[in-house]
Amino acid sequence: MHELSIACSIVETVEEVLPDENSTVKTVFLKIGAMSGVVRDALLFSFEVAAQDTRAAGAVLEIEEIPVVVHCDPCGKDTELGNPPIFRCAFCGQSTAKILQGKEMEIVSIEIEDGKAANS
Repeated sequence: MHELSIACSIVETVEEVLPDENSTVKTVFLKIGAMSGVVRDALLFSFEVAAQDTRAAGAVLEIEEIPVVVHCDPCGKDTELGNPPIFRCAFCGQSTAKILQGKEMEIVSIEIEDGKAANS
């Protein structure tokens, strides 16, 4: 379960950007691609475990799932893939594998106890 190591990295990262020793994390906002290989529920559980006894304890992990978008070289159009993804262009039917988005994972922002957001 690599979600635990990801959760530990998230906790470490958010603690590094806190403005002072008294600040605590209220919410962490993430964007995770549908093809990132991260299981949402496992990450939520792992974050809770990883955040124990840190300044992120009790923080909420808000996850926005980013859909898979591919580019079709033959027709030049971009297509959002469904779930499960079928790597065919919705416009011309050609097979396509040039992924434009959907594999990313990033911390978008962090809301701290006093209500200010710190961008990473």
